[in-house]
Amino acid sequence: MKNGSRNLLFAGIGFIVLVVIIVSFCSGNYNKMVQAEESVEAQWGQVQNVYQRRFDLIPNLVATVRGYAAHESGVLTQVTEARAKAGGVMNISDEVLNDPEAFSRFQQAQNELGSALQRLLVVTENYPDLKANENFMALQDQLEGSENRIAVERRRFNEAVREYNSMIRMFPASIIASISGFDQKAYFAADESAQTAPRVEF
Repeated sequence: MKNGSRNLLFAGIGFIVLVVIIVSFCSGNYNKMVQAEESVEAQWGQVQNVYQRRFDLIPNLVATVRGYAAHESGVLTQVTEARAKAGGVMNISDEVLNDPEAFSRFQQAQNELGSALQRLLVVTENYPDLKANENFMALQDQLEGSENRIAVERRRFNEAVREYNSMIRMFPASIIASISGFDQKAYFAADESAQTAPRVEF
């Protein structure tokens, strides 16, 4: 075999090896991004589950409080309206993760519902009979558990988003992310008016 043919053969083999390495690198990074995005979406489902749990507790809580504090209709109406507003953004698709405005609306509705619940529970301080009611105490405990779960799942969601966002922003994976349409996801942020979950302890 002549030197020219041998060099051409080695160049061809080198080119094929280089193509295989590039394809392997790109597909490996792409697959990691898909896994990271799936983790974000799975954690989003958990966030929605815990918000749904709180959402489902509210009618029983309002009904119980109404029996003892019927004249607190303003607070009860605020809770009901906040629940209705949150319900309008509760069952939304994963597409909200790619739309910062929709994500912000979801978070705002949940924050308003949390604030309304906090006001309702503060009002119940004035009704010792209500605070002694077993049904109310059970609902209060369940609501407290829901608020704790919300905080935990939001933290886990933010961790999954941080890992995903970091992955798609680092070079050279950022090139693959840009070409493949992987966009950054929004984080949950603390509500400016209430830096902590609503207190439900009496």
